[in-house]
Amino acid sequence: MRVVGIVLMVVVVLALLVAVHRYVWRRFVGDTTAPGSPWRRAGTVAVYVLPLLSLGAMVSGRAGAPFWLQRVLAWPGYLWLAALLYLTLALLVGEAVRPPLRRWLARRADGGAPYAPEPAPVPVTTPAPEAPGPEAAPACEPASAPAPEARSALAGSAPGDPSRRLFVARAVGGAAAVAGLGTVGYGTYGVLRGPRVKRVTVPLARLPRSAHGFRIAVVSDIHLGPILGRAHTQRIVDAVNATQPDLVAVVGDLVDGSVADLGPAAEPLARLRSRHGAFFVTGNHEYYAGAAQWVDHVRELGLHPLENARVETGGFDLAGVNDIAGESEGQGPDFARALGDRDPARAVVLMAHQPVVIDEAVEHGVDLQLSGHTHGGQLWPGNYVAELANPTVAGLERYGDTQLYVSRGAGAWGPPVRVGAPSDITVVQLASRQA
Repeated sequence: MRVVGIVLMVVVVLALLVAVHRYVWRRFVGDTTAPGSPWRRAGTVAVYVLPLLSLGAMVSGRAGAPFWLQRVLAWPGYLWLAALLYLTLALLVGEAVRPPLRRWLARRADGGAPYAPEPAPVPVTTPAPEAPGPEAAPACEPASAPAPEARSALAGSAPGDPSRRLFVARAVGGAAAVAGLGTVGYGTYGVLRGPRVKRVTVPLARLPRSAHGFRIAVVSDIHLGPILGRAHTQRIVDAVNATQPDLVAVVGDLVDGSVADLGPAAEPLARLRSRHGAFFVTGNHEYYAGAAQWVDHVRELGLHPLENARVETGGFDLAGVNDIAGESEGQGPDFARALGDRDPARAVVLMAHQPVVIDEAVEHGVDLQLSGHTHGGQLWPGNYVAELANPTVAGLERYGDTQLYVSRGAGAWGPPVRVGAPSDITVVQLASRQA
């Protein structure tokens, strides 16, 4: 039954994608170009090639394709997915604009009056002469006949005028293209520019006065891969070091690929600087790429992996649990191992990639959980979808005596685009109520 369900889901998704591509082709190509024109041929080729590039970008890594090929496919393939989303949304808005635009053009063409067809010419009868001769006038003659130019203008003012339909199609399609592609372009710039630093103060009831003001730089979802590489890592390291944190917490989804392909891209992490060191927990994407190898590699770079483990630092306990995805390898989160046998009088901060483990954190008396995973939705309106699967999509919220902070992440997965969910590095400043 599970296989049947997966097959049905795949069929539905493919059918939806075909329908969306057909709709986009019709509005951008079919309605705006002449049959057989070079523009129509180019648009038709694009609507077949671009989704194939997207499919290649998504499966090439899992299929073991050479990394250079993954990089070639990633840029056009992933960007098209984002472009398809916002072009479609812009076209749907345009559907509401089409009817009033047509009516306005019709009124304008008719001088501001509602369109009404001209009455047919009335023939005027001329009396016949008493003795018609060979050169007599015809018995019946129209008073006036519309000139060819007038007839043409009259036909052109009809509501179904093809030239008017073409103008509306091109105007709406052009505006949709500018809006959709502009949105994707700005969202791509935001990712490539690098994350911005946010600052949040979190009071903890059990935090001693000596730890008041302790600063944790929270970094999640860097997503090194075929698009985001070494330069992206260096931007993040520079931003973190500029905050002069007491501790760095890398909360999972560091990579989308193997150590062999992405090890050099992660090397700038060795230059992270903080008073109490940098710590790392796995995210779900590490388990798609060889979590054990990445844990060893980040240790070589000077980060301290917390695999269901806990350390005492800065007047509180710092704990970390493996991601839920590790359960398939027998390496899932183990809260008892990470938090058992600790001094309950001490405050504890937990690093856990996915916010959904907050219930277990509450049961184990965690003061603050630091998470990522959601990307804040990454692409609006994806935040509404993320809300269905996560207790908190972004920011700070309280669950009983436990507070949960969710970062939007420092990178992007899939399309290197963010809309309505800018990337961030968060400096969480702990506050003691005894201070």
